[in-house]
Amino acid sequence: MSRAAAPPRPSAGEGGPRSGSGEGSDLSGSVAPSPARSAGILPRRGGRVFLAATFAVAVLLAGALWRYAATLPPLDLTQAALRSTVILDRKGQLLRPFATADGRWRLPVTADAIDPRALAMLKAYEDRRFDSHPGIDPAATLRAAWQWLAHGRIVSGGSTLSMQVARLVEPRAERSLLAKLRQMVRAVELERRLGKAGVLDLYLALAPYGGPVEGMRAASLAYFGREPARLSFAESALLVALPQAPEARRPDRFAANAKRARDRVLDIAAERGVLTADEARAAKAEPVPTLRKPFPMLAAHAAEQAHAADESARVQHLTLDARLQASLEALAAERAAAAGPALSAAILAIDNRTGAVLAHVGSASYLDAARAGAVDATQAVRSPGSALKPFIYALAFENGLAHPETLLDDRPARFAASYAPENFDMGYRGTVTARVALQQSLNLPAVDLLDAVGAARFVARLRGAGAAILLPRDTAPGLPVALGGLGITLTDLARLYAGLARGGGVPALARRLDGPPANPEPERSVADPVAAWYVADILRGAPPPENALPGRISFKTGTSYGYRDAWAVGFDARVTIAVWIGRPDGASVPGLVGRSHAAPILFDAFARFGGEPEALPRPRDALVVATMALPPPLRHIRRDAPKTFAATLGVPLKIAYPPDGARVDLGISEGAQARLALKALGGQPPLTWMVDGLPVAEAMRRQSEWSPEGAGFARISVMDAAGASDSVVVRLE
Repeated sequence: MSRAAAPPRPSAGEGGPRSGSGEGSDLSGSVAPSPARSAGILPRRGGRVFLAATFAVAVLLAGALWRYAATLPPLDLTQAALRSTVILDRKGQLLRPFATADGRWRLPVTADAIDPRALAMLKAYEDRRFDSHPGIDPAATLRAAWQWLAHGRIVSGGSTLSMQVARLVEPRAERSLLAKLRQMVRAVELERRLGKAGVLDLYLALAPYGGPVEGMRAASLAYFGREPARLSFAESALLVALPQAPEARRPDRFAANAKRARDRVLDIAAERGVLTADEARAAKAEPVPTLRKPFPMLAAHAAEQAHAADESARVQHLTLDARLQASLEALAAERAAAAGPALSAAILAIDNRTGAVLAHVGSASYLDAARAGAVDATQAVRSPGSALKPFIYALAFENGLAHPETLLDDRPARFAASYAPENFDMGYRGTVTARVALQQSLNLPAVDLLDAVGAARFVARLRGAGAAILLPRDTAPGLPVALGGLGITLTDLARLYAGLARGGGVPALARRLDGPPANPEPERSVADPVAAWYVADILRGAPPPENALPGRISFKTGTSYGYRDAWAVGFDARVTIAVWIGRPDGASVPGLVGRSHAAPILFDAFARFGGEPEALPRPRDALVVATMALPPPLRHIRRDAPKTFAATLGVPLKIAYPPDGARVDLGISEGAQARLALKALGGQPPLTWMVDGLPVAEAMRRQSEWSPEGAGFARISVMDAAGASDSVVVRLE
């Protein structure tokens, strides 16, 4: 058997340097690995070495963390739990937030109030494995350690969201390995204590966004004016990017930095499948905000009062309706500005069924110092003018002294020998029904009724219904209270009218939905059901202002003495709305009248409330008949205290101006628009003025005016209600 010949060995020049005595052998005679085998075995050995080293590092790190954790004090989350107080409306919409005691805006927020795509962007950018790691991401931590060893500097921190929360909960200035170790320990502790949801909620509430703004909700309102559930992809990406460098990336200071950081978040979100490429591209085209927006301040006065009443409650739900509140605030600001400088306005809306306050507008603008916006005019004591007349009629109806069709006298009279009121227009209507007298707000019939029911009894009824009535110092209730001779707040006036809408029962106002249960109070009455319905039915027929249709709501206006306050209060079965307009300092505003200034606001407020007005149901015992069908005692008001009429005082009627035989230069020859003043003394109003035998239109007062058609002589005459007269002849030039 022959042996195969061995292959020839390559020469040194052909095969390179020799390494041993035979192919593949070394000097010891062992077989040397081929190049192909070497290439496969070395990486496997290196991988095993790396894994072994990684495991060793992990074990050492875990041991170090365990030993270090034993030295740390218990985690204190007291400061981290502090939040801004927020005042919400009945549906949970934010009305007004308040800064924390140290001046930070840190609004309550949880992950379920954030857009899910925004949360996905946050995790993709900050912590991809947040949902699976125990607070520390081992892979990210080892990568950061390897990069630090390889480069001699920190390339990436390896921080998880949980570690960032740990840094926010226990803020420390130093950046060291010991500080990082503490964050790792606290991160694990936070996850064990709060769970993933609790840690995420803490991050969303504490993350810094520049200046005093902390948390995603506060940042969303500050930079976009919207809640974080309603943000675009671009806006959400900006809020994800800002906490990494909140001061350097503040869009209101460094817009370019903010845009670059936002676009980086969008790129990562697209790369990791959170957004599509088209969505990221479209989001990059959106501009970043360059100004911070003010935080919401709806119902500023109501929110302030709620916060002061319960400072410990971080979230308060009021009965207010944010939509209605915003609309009525805009209405008050608009009408106060149109009425003149330094004027303010207040509006209060009450749900008649529950007594809940639906809108509370304390001033025309809370921040307008020129209009004293910080003054809550719904709580200011002012003179109501004629706004309390309906309650005089209600008391008279209740006590059987009158009926809506009872005849009353609207003639000049002097009460108690010294009080002689006049109607607002200085005219008189003669004999009218109580319905007409109240609808036209005639003064004499109202005072006549108050004289019959008693002023002290009337004031006691208002106070018994819960209204804080203020009388002039050291004075007893008198007949002037019928025309506004007392003080009352808009809030109390609104409650009294709500009582009429509820059949006489005045509601206790409810302002909070979530507060401690109020002590139950017995319902107070301002009128019996029949009297309340009589008044409501009368007021529904009052002539409306020019901007409204008749017969839709029951309403009454009032103007205080000296044109200081204009009022209007209206109601139907659903809601009562009260309006005040005037100067907060109580100064006179010539021409400020309830009918022309407050009533249009009232009807606009009802239109903004919406829905169709609901009439009050008629009580079964209500008597709806004409005057002549009434029982004889109700056909005319009883006169238990006779009045002293002015005609009996013996003051003769006389024309005081112009004097008889006078030459009056009115500039007629120069083409001027001439008006001659007419003045009379004495007599019994109403007065009738005549010129050359023809009556002067609407001249029924002691002081009037007449426009002559040209120069020449004119006979001017005046006649009073008793038939007395006086005449003069003058020459007009």
